[in-house]
Amino acid sequence: MQNSAATNMPTDIESEIETVMHNKSETLASCNLTQEQLDSHWMPYTANREFKENPRMLVSAKGNYFTDSAGRQIFDSLSGLWTTGAGHSRPEISEAVSKQISNLDYSPGFQFSHPMSFELAHRISEFMPAGLNRVMFTTSGSEAVETSLKVARAYWRKVGQPSKTRFIGRAKGYHGVNWGGISVGGIGANKMMWGQALETSHLQHTAIPENKFCKGMPTEGAHLINELEDQIALYDASTIAAVIVEPMSGSGGVIPPPVGYLQRLREVCTKHNILLIFDEVITAFGRVGSNTGAEEFGVTPDLMCIAKQVTNGTIPMGGMIAKQEIYDTFMENGGHEYMMEIPHGNTYSAHPVACAASLAALNILEDDQLVARSKAMAPFLEEKVHQLKGTQYVSDIRNYGLAAGITLESAPGEPALRPYQVAMKCWEKGFYVRHGGDVISMGLPFTVEKEEIDNVINAIGESIRELS
Repeated sequence: MQNSAATNMPTDIESEIETVMHNKSETLASCNLTQEQLDSHWMPYTANREFKENPRMLVSAKGNYFTDSAGRQIFDSLSGLWTTGAGHSRPEISEAVSKQISNLDYSPGFQFSHPMSFELAHRISEFMPAGLNRVMFTTSGSEAVETSLKVARAYWRKVGQPSKTRFIGRAKGYHGVNWGGISVGGIGANKMMWGQALETSHLQHTAIPENKFCKGMPTEGAHLINELEDQIALYDASTIAAVIVEPMSGSGGVIPPPVGYLQRLREVCTKHNILLIFDEVITAFGRVGSNTGAEEFGVTPDLMCIAKQVTNGTIPMGGMIAKQEIYDTFMENGGHEYMMEIPHGNTYSAHPVACAASLAALNILEDDQLVARSKAMAPFLEEKVHQLKGTQYVSDIRNYGLAAGITLESAPGEPALRPYQVAMKCWEKGFYVRHGGDVISMGLPFTVEKEEIDNVINAIGESIRELS
């Protein structure tokens, strides 16, 4: 006969539920939030049901660390969302923003402007490869991509080739969340809910078996650009407006380009009179150890998209940078001088407070030599992250600059489960790491110390080994 006391004891599951509910109550109380307030926020790119049962609240940030609602220091291994390479809460940016918002809090961007918008545009062009020197501001990377796609189509209309409407993206590519971005993007989970919006096709990604556990740029894969020649033969160059790629794929799992791949891509686009767009929302301003991915890999596109690090993540801002020739085409075919050359823009384009933040952020990059520091710290990250090779479930590791991706073998029928479990275990240990699909990603702050790299890699390794 079963002991009556035993039947009243909570099971492991009941005990876990009680713990989760207690932690949730403590978190809400510490943040002075009600359940109704928690429920009201429909969070982006988040498992809302899971999060609202186990909320993870960040209440402050300084340097390379967040502070959570329990007062714990959380190491920021993704620089926010690839955004805060100079570290959090930089006083130079705070002071610039405070001064600006008390002086000129908003300025219309249509038909009028303010001096800093021109100062910043020129400042950004100084970080660009020669020839990329005309900046159109947006408020996000997604808008920057959308702007580049519209400009590409409009350019071909301006030069009398309106049939050039097709775009070619790449599998595993991420280009934001607007209709154009999800069309040229190549991550299935980001596309399947919405369907196709633009006329697009995709190239194969370069995370091929021959490149597994490669350190830095892989030596195999440049031949994959031959597929672009096949697509040009299929669709004809007269129908293709542009090819868009990330020089190094970030959200798709940190996939560096093979040696010679981007050079070959540039050659094919030039040969067939197709525009080349680099999405450098993640790679621009230091992530790969140079001012841009274009500079690092020695290839200049016709259009470039930027965001994130341009303000060190403090205020939303993005931009599209065009070659002089493209800008001149719009100016020369713009009609009467009082007519707008392109009917496109955003209410918050070149927002004066965002411009102040960006100018301060770019000064920090230069004054503190953070781009050079990013390059100098990259070999240490490479050495440490590849020490995880041979750990259970680790099927691949990739790295470049201060970015690394670790692919985990899928749990049966659940490819995203193990990265989620590892990320939650890391959170418990005091480390914020990014999980998405079958990958754990890192985009370390440029101010990172070697001891911090050691600590986060050790935490990831321990968390993987703790999986059943």
